[in-house]
Amino acid sequence: MIRLGRISYANMAPVFFRVDASYDEVTGVPTDLNARLLAGEVDTAPISSIEYARHSGTLRLLPSLCVSSEGAVDSIQLISRLPLDAIQTVAVTPESATSVVLTKVLLPGATHVPLGEPADAKLLIGDAALQSAYEDPTPHHDLGRMWLEHTGLPMVFAVWAVPEPVHPGVTALEDALVESVRAARAEPEELAREAAARYGYPAGFLARYFEKLRYSFGEREREGLMKFFELAHEVGELDEVPELRFVGAEATV
Repeated sequence: MIRLGRISYANMAPVFFRVDASYDEVTGVPTDLNARLLAGEVDTAPISSIEYARHSGTLRLLPSLCVSSEGAVDSIQLISRLPLDAIQTVAVTPESATSVVLTKVLLPGATHVPLGEPADAKLLIGDAALQSAYEDPTPHHDLGRMWLEHTGLPMVFAVWAVPEPVHPGVTALEDALVESVRAARAEPEELAREAAARYGYPAGFLARYFEKLRYSFGEREREGLMKFFELAHEVGELDEVPELRFVGAEATV
């Protein structure tokens, strides 16, 4: 049976809302899934987009799915009492590779330290960022909004990657995941209720969050992803800018 990775954050709720397919689910934070995919422990998974770039020679992309936003995303937050241009140090989460590199792109002069060490700002992602934005009055700077202001493009935080050789069931599974997102968009109230029961946030809060997320890997998302790769290369996080190598035929969410 095909092994499918699932990020353990609430942002996966629409993708897994109604999946009409058989699979073994492997759950973890983004950096866990990055490692498991590269180790051959899963057949496809949503991984940090920067990790695809670093290993593009041995990976393929599902052409229809990503995790992106065009503007604020809520679940990737830089938290600081200082103005952005005064931040000299950032304590970064160990759970995400893309967000750490994005912080370097947006604040190239800041030094990074591990989360928990003293710093001018801290970077949180996923449910920790949602909880912080919900509870902490300290100013929060949304990296999705900052990226849009910087480039005018969507920001692709995660892509669905497949190691070579490609599992023969990947395309059918992708179709099932696309249909699940469509079902979630058709039943937003039910999606929010089920996600609230699973993740513990108010349904209304999650409904607003899901409206900001995008899962279709269209032309603008691809343009935004390539821009991210180019800027990551400029700040020394990539040796070269990779091509986007896809599996199978394309569809849209």
